[in-house]
Amino acid sequence: MRINFILPTPSMAGGIRVVAIYADELARRGHEVCLISPPPRQPVFVEKFKSWVKGAGWRRAQVQLQSHLDGLELNHRVLETWRPIVDQDVPDGDVVIATWWETAEWVSRLGAKKGAKVYFIQHHEVFPYLLPRSRDTYRLPLHKIVVAKWLKDIMINEYGDRNVDIVPNSVDHSQFFAPVRRKQRIPTAGFLYATTPFKGADLSIAALQIVAKRIASLRCISFGSEPISRSLPLPNGTEYVLNPAQDQIRNLYAECDVWVTASRTEGFNLPAMEAMACRTPVVSTRTGWPAESIKSGWNGALVEIEDLAGLADGVESVLSSAEEHWQRLSLNAHSTVASSSWKRSTDLFEQALERICRRASRNEKGDQGDLEEESHEERTA
Repeated sequence: MRINFILPTPSMAGGIRVVAIYADELARRGHEVCLISPPPRQPVFVEKFKSWVKGAGWRRAQVQLQSHLDGLELNHRVLETWRPIVDQDVPDGDVVIATWWETAEWVSRLGAKKGAKVYFIQHHEVFPYLLPRSRDTYRLPLHKIVVAKWLKDIMINEYGDRNVDIVPNSVDHSQFFAPVRRKQRIPTAGFLYATTPFKGADLSIAALQIVAKRIASLRCISFGSEPISRSLPLPNGTEYVLNPAQDQIRNLYAECDVWVTASRTEGFNLPAMEAMACRTPVVSTRTGWPAESIKSGWNGALVEIEDLAGLADGVESVLSSAEEHWQRLSLNAHSTVASSSWKRSTDLFEQALERICRRASRNEKGDQGDLEEESHEERTA
């Protein structure tokens, strides 16, 4: 297949990482893969001023961002300036894939020669600052591939679209692993730092501050892709790693007795899965993949969104558990993700694209076919 991915400006965001994995694997399988993206959008004065007021400093013009595409031998075309991607930027293909809400607008306007139109959805991007445009993209006539069942349910119940494929994210066990181990000598908790409100780092920090009053020796570890903001300071003594090397992240997970994630909403939550692959129990709010996979007292703890007391209690419970019980939590966390495989996920992604191409070819010939019957996910969900 000739596959075109339409991206926003590439970065170290988790969504870009997932796209990079699929693009790389599909190219290795012999498909003709092309990625098209705009360069960084240069901030205007108002955006610079707002950034300064929020304590994030004066935003500077960016020439190039570090991204998960770096080092991959992929056909990646970057526009000269930031603007919407149009027909002239995209080679003719069999399928063209939007990778977030704004790129869905661009893909919807592309000509038929660019390929069957797909919307790869990794989150329900209906945040107030994006509405109503982002919500409108889910109503576009693009075939949807989603990363979790909750996203498929939303596409069905809110947008009336039942023709949706589920392709769950996975974990790279050659990158994220750890030997069987005991609890750390000093109770250690870790979390991902991000200033985006829906990621809930403020709740993770607040919960750990509560736990620190109960467990005086608590050690906190965090990493992220952005400098610490004055508006979201870390607890005193927190060990923070900015942009750790990919082969260093597993060591950070494995240094923790518990991984904390307090997202208010989450498309999937890869760090929770990666932490479990490194044998670390996870305490999470009921969002994304954790809502489907974490069982309190078995591989961590699951609490309601915004439940600060529940988060603190869950973290304390894991850290205070007897050695034998903690080792069971660790073992169960690892077994939860042991069968996960990016190869299997790519198989599903590839199969979905092939079905979409067949359907598009049939439709061009005037045979609409039975869309519900064609969808593998509708038959197996």
